[in-house]
Amino acid sequence: MIKSELIDRLAEANPHLYHRDVERVVNTILDGVTDALARGDRVELRGFGAFSVRQRPARTGRNPRTGESVSVKEKHVPFFKTGKELRERVDGSRDTVKELS
Repeated sequence: MIKSELIDRLAEANPHLYHRDVERVVNTILDGVTDALARGDRVELRGFGAFSVRQRPARTGRNPRTGESVSVKEKHVPFFKTGKELRERVDGSRDTVKELS
């Protein structure tokens, strides 16, 4: 699912809201998560998961084309850890699919 599909589904599920308002809410939430991660904060959505930032140290890499060693700078990358409820629902849905087959 992409962001526009999420917005469309939420708008369909909430016909009393304007599509542009649903889009604004989704964008505000995603911007809030992005801003928090940019500050180095952790964002936890109970039952869904937690977003955090992990540091990758500087290292010596290799250019795959030439085989030459290259220096790779330290960087910070977003990390997502699923919540227990999300893991259980995803895992449980596979059991449901197996039962229907």
